[in-house]
Amino acid sequence: MEERPIRTGIFGGTFNPVHIGHLALANYLCEYAGLDEIWFLVTPQNPFKKDIRLLDDSLRLQMVQAAVCSYPRFKASDFEFNLPRPSYTVETLNRLSEAYPDRDFSLIIGADNWQEFHRWKSPDEIIRKYRILIYPRVNYPIDTASLPEKVQLIETPLLEVSSTFIRQAIRAGKDIRYFLHPEVYRIIKKKKLYLNE
Repeated sequence: MEERPIRTGIFGGTFNPVHIGHLALANYLCEYAGLDEIWFLVTPQNPFKKDIRLLDDSLRLQMVQAAVCSYPRFKASDFEFNLPRPSYTVETLNRLSEAYPDRDFSLIIGADNWQEFHRWKSPDEIIRKYRILIYPRVNYPIDTASLPEKVQLIETPLLEVSSTFIRQAIRAGKDIRYFLHPEVYRIIKKKKLYLNE
């Protein structure tokens, strides 16, 4: 009997830093959306956010690794670090499919990104080749009746925590440890990250 491919969700982002909202969302998708695993794909540069200063790639990857290592269905990935920049999702997914033929990749995006999806590079190709799982965002309604066949809205719990909020809170001297995985909080404190942005 032929083994089915591993159902792998691709959760891409700058993760600057990774926080409990990312982790809880991915945890829910693993347990409720039919995924075997989720790869946190740390993105070097978002084509739509060229003006944003990012923490060093290796530091952001280190924090994601620290956050996901205790849950066996999560993986931190630096796959895009070795691809041409800026990173385009269609090229990343195609390269991943070539490198890991034993996996069936799904793309995880927020409702805000879905509303801008037509602006992405080759959106029709992504929809044709890959399953897309959309998670809700406040003020970004999704008309589920209009979604293509392989695009699905997953009613995940709404956790409106942002990396921008985390960085601003740290700069303001706030103790927001419960918004972060303990190891991520420890790394940020030890390396004095985000204090001088």
